[in-house]
Amino acid sequence: MDTLVIDIETKNSFADVGGQQNLTSLETSFVGVYSYAQDKYLSFFERDFAELGRLLQKSGLIIGFSSIRFDIPVMAKYFESGNKFSIGVNFNIFALKQFDILDEIETQLGFRISLDILAKQNLGIGKTHHGLEAIQFYKDQNWAELEKYCLHDVKITKNLYDLAKARGYLLVPQKYSPELIKAEFKIRDVFMPASLF
Repeated sequence: MDTLVIDIETKNSFADVGGQQNLTSLETSFVGVYSYAQDKYLSFFERDFAELGRLLQKSGLIIGFSSIRFDIPVMAKYFESGNKFSIGVNFNIFALKQFDILDEIETQLGFRISLDILAKQNLGIGKTHHGLEAIQFYKDQNWAELEKYCLHDVKITKNLYDLAKARGYLLVPQKYSPELIKAEFKIRDVFMPASLF
């Protein structure tokens, strides 16, 4: 079974749907995926969500960053029957085995951190844009930039996961202290990581 790293972008923001409590009202514009089995990055625009669903169904593990609280709940409606978003590939996305890097850090350390800060500390590279810019890319129909931005975040997430697997920890900066904390990871039974950046 495949191990997949995922990241999504949305068409709208929390401000558009009345706040974070209406998370599931957000609509997905693009999903970026890295497949360990295929050793390649994959792009899924809305027209491709049926293909994405079939890929997800065959996965043994989904890796993400805040994916348990954000990506998966936002995507779920596309794979549920009986609603206007259903794309005909129906399954319970919440039943997929998941590894959420941010969730693991918060469980251990009691606080959350941005992908950008974590990547800069551990990989020496950060995000290229902010999530709200991805919404503007969608509105402007700037599909190339939307895809490039999302796949870059997938690459960062993958490389953080690979690093955590290889050395057993990630270094996490604190908000009000220069001290770095080690978030330890015990990761097994997945495809061997490809090379880092």
